[in-house]
Amino acid sequence: MDGRTHAPRGPRRGREGASPAPRTPLERCRDEYLGHLAVERGLSRNTLDAYRRDLNAYVSYLSERGIDEVDAVARRDIEDFIAARREAGYASSSINRTLSAVKGMHRFLMREGMSETHPTAGVRYARKDDRLPEYLTIEQATALLDQPFPQTDAGVRDHAILEVLYGCGVRVSELTGLDVGDLYLDDEFLRVTGKGSKERLVPISGTAESALRSYLADARRSLAAHARSGVSAAVFLNARGGRISRQSVHTIVERAGRTVGIEGLHPHILRHSFATHMLAGGADLRVLQEILGHASISTTQVYTHVDRTQLREVYLAAHPRA
Repeated sequence: MDGRTHAPRGPRRGREGASPAPRTPLERCRDEYLGHLAVERGLSRNTLDAYRRDLNAYVSYLSERGIDEVDAVARRDIEDFIAARREAGYASSSINRTLSAVKGMHRFLMREGMSETHPTAGVRYARKDDRLPEYLTIEQATALLDQPFPQTDAGVRDHAILEVLYGCGVRVSELTGLDVGDLYLDDEFLRVTGKGSKERLVPISGTAESALRSYLADARRSLAAHARSGVSAAVFLNARGGRISRQSVHTIVERAGRTVGIEGLHPHILRHSFATHMLAGGADLRVLQEILGHASISTTQVYTHVDRTQLREVYLAAHPRA
């Protein structure tokens, strides 16, 4: 000891040398709502992450305007926030999702007695863009799925992934979430867990069923042998024997598309292609809604517009006086 008096140490600081700023009341309200969504509403991780990004952007925008109390938020602030998103180039669907998150938060705060105002009550959703979903022609889908895949464990797996995405119309998150116990191949069904943790049965047959059976017969067992711990229940495995990620599926689909000259292919285009080709083949709209897991028939009806567009293109190309 040198006898000198040492000043008491202050709070430990971060790498930048500053103490973390205390949360504002508005930030606490945001966190309360996100906690409610995670625990009581049981939203999926992907949906919760999207809500978190949207609400973080909303709270940051209000903070820049000097607003950190929930009851200080006015309808004009929200309208200006939405206008700023539009000017930044966000699509109508993204803007509406953000507004849905903001409206939900303010309703929750009112219901829980944490706020006395509901500034979003009269704010309207943006008009949806009239963009039709991208889809493959039947010829493109055939070329994609009939290309020669490597006769390796990964090649057999990748072929099965593409066949199931197109043959069943499932979302990429639904495909990666499939467990072996969800397969009822003798009955030609898959049990799929979709948005909001809702389960549904999806038919599987033909080349999709054959490719999946081929993968399960040998390749999956070989991939599972690489697992360092217990065997995964997942249907589709990565090289380490674990559940394959959505990012990996995106890479597989894009690479397979590029091989046959289809640039920028992603899993959702295969889902759109499934729906478009089903309707063109005479599928009932209500049945297709059930297979796709759409909560509203209006979501499924977009594919009737796609089919009409295709019919018009054929008409214009074929009719001598069109």
